[in-house]
Amino acid sequence: MNVSTLRPPRLPRWSMAALAVGSLALGTAVGLVAGLESRAQWGLIAALVFVAATFGLAARVEGRRFAVDRLASLLVWACFVVAVLPLASLIGETVARGIPGVSWYFLTHSMNGVLSWQEGGGIYHALLGTVEQVALACVLAIPIGLLTAVYLVEYGRGRLAKAITFFVDVMTGIPSIVAGLFILSLWIMMLDLGYSGLAGALALAILMMPIVVRSTEEMLKLVPNELREASLAMGVPQWRTILKVVLPTAIGGITTGVMLSIARIAGETAPIILLVFGNNMINGNALEGAQSSLPLFVYEQWGYGTEQAYDRAWAAALVLIAFVMILNLLARGIARWKAPKTEG
Repeated sequence: MNVSTLRPPRLPRWSMAALAVGSLALGTAVGLVAGLESRAQWGLIAALVFVAATFGLAARVEGRRFAVDRLASLLVWACFVVAVLPLASLIGETVARGIPGVSWYFLTHSMNGVLSWQEGGGIYHALLGTVEQVALACVLAIPIGLLTAVYLVEYGRGRLAKAITFFVDVMTGIPSIVAGLFILSLWIMMLDLGYSGLAGALALAILMMPIVVRSTEEMLKLVPNELREASLAMGVPQWRTILKVVLPTAIGGITTGVMLSIARIAGETAPIILLVFGNNMINGNALEGAQSSLPLFVYEQWGYGTEQAYDRAWAAALVLIAFVMILNLLARGIARWKAPKTEG
């Protein structure tokens, strides 16, 4: 018996590339004939033609089972492309419009004395405010969030743990403006402590804390119970087991969750508008006086409506994206450095 007869017929490797080229050509032709101006519509037509042609050809050559498998793979890739394209478009547009405005002068000067229609000015005051406010929020939220998660996973039992879990879930869905209004009424209106970076950091900490709790809780649950039991069997106290065994094992996921929470608050604008008030001058004291931040700077410059302000807004948005990316890269490095070493 010939071995080749036992192998099901398969499409050649070049067939997918040929179908893609033909679908693009047909989509372009249909778009031109129909007078469609949007290239996205051309691409959608080409994608539909490619999916239909791939399924039909695969069903004819390979059989229905392989055709359905190829169709499922195409749908997965299509969902991936649909998810990535808006992000790629956003980043590409921001980079294209923001790079011309980013310079050393832009990063090291404030907007003090610069009017909206004038050239010049920078984001040093806003960048400094963002760093200080995010740092203060981390100091406030990360320890509380980590300890809360440790309590829920390692110690929490009964009604208290259920109540904490419920309120954490509620806090996860709180809009940022509500957190800002709460701190505004408590910190500024009732206690009369005034606008400051600390007030903004308090609102950011409220938004950050439930994310830290939830992400840390899930990572701690993934630590095998055998590790805890082995440590406890050797006579190690529970608190030391948590500190030396549980947390180091989950440090990679915990760090990722913390960085996600930082990325969540780094771009918040509504609480900052309410609580730090905005300031064109450099204020390095986050505990007193009005400050600015990068999201607030972008909001203010875009609202001025002049070409010079638009350029500054795009450049500041690019710096904000770079700031979040640097934090994520730093987190990955720390997670890899602190992750448990494996033999092999």
